[in-house]
Amino acid sequence: MTDSRSPLRGLVLALVLFALLALVPALGPSNRLLSLAITAGINIVALYGLSVLFGQTGILSMGHAALVGVGAYTAAILARDLGLDFWAALPCAAATTALLAAVVGFPSLRVSGHHFVILTFAFGQLLTIVLTNGGDFTGRATGLDLGQPVALFGMGLDPLPQFYLLTLGFVALAAIASWAIVHSRYGRTLRAIRENEKLAASLGINVGRHKIGAFVVSGVFAGISGVLLAYFLRHISPSQFASFPSIYLALMVMIGGARLLLGPLAGGILVAFLPELFSLDPVQSRILYGICLIAVILLLPNGVIGGLLDLWRRLVPQRDPAAQTASNPARAGREG
Repeated sequence: MTDSRSPLRGLVLALVLFALLALVPALGPSNRLLSLAITAGINIVALYGLSVLFGQTGILSMGHAALVGVGAYTAAILARDLGLDFWAALPCAAATTALLAAVVGFPSLRVSGHHFVILTFAFGQLLTIVLTNGGDFTGRATGLDLGQPVALFGMGLDPLPQFYLLTLGFVALAAIASWAIVHSRYGRTLRAIRENEKLAASLGINVGRHKIGAFVVSGVFAGISGVLLAYFLRHISPSQFASFPSIYLALMVMIGGARLLLGPLAGGILVAFLPELFSLDPVQSRILYGICLIAVILLLPNGVIGGLLDLWRRLVPQRDPAAQTASNPARAGREG
């Protein structure tokens, strides 16, 4: 029997890890390392949404970066045309992205497997074309600029350490939200659909509604990630949200582990920092990513975090409550 405290223990472990990561600016890292950490954090927010869609529901999307782009462009356009700041644009971008994610998810009601993956890949390409040919509204191929920084209590969060802490706060919130979804009745329903869609439908589960709901949830995460990205870079362009960035997001969530709380965190950090660690150029980085993906698929089907947990279980004997009760008849009698 699974220990009912283990899910909460995993969340506590994640929160402790986030608290330790909050101390990174105090160590005086370089601006490049902080920039990489911020970029990884922004990706991780989107990855938590993708983990709900792929890890819990079993639907792989190759258009997730396009949803991040919707959030980024929504924030940039609202700032330019209406003068909305980061905090006002955040819910608007999340809602817009969630709505479009529901539209993207609609074909999943009739198409599945690699056919749906191709459809989402095409969606990413289509969005790039729309943004490139959107005229002054989308800034064409050159994209859009954001002039105003993120402000908190009237203070601008321009320096990298401050934006790092802001991003880390959103990563922590995304992890908590993902944990709550996974361990809720809704999460159990999504897993039932993932394991056997026909059986779930025969039990009275509205499969179509829950599939679209999973897309909406992933869209909210993607929209928030897009707003963070827009305000961090202060410039966005269509090429940032094409199909290849979506492939990288899928790669990250597979490497880290789509079904585990720390999986998106591990995947985002590994993909962001491995090229820096080995001083690789972009071409060499793509080769390394491909090798890592093949290795994970063949050796670690549950991702790096899943592999580490399996190794921990092998090295550290787990106590069996049933065995403990059998070895202590007096205790068993009192419990009975």
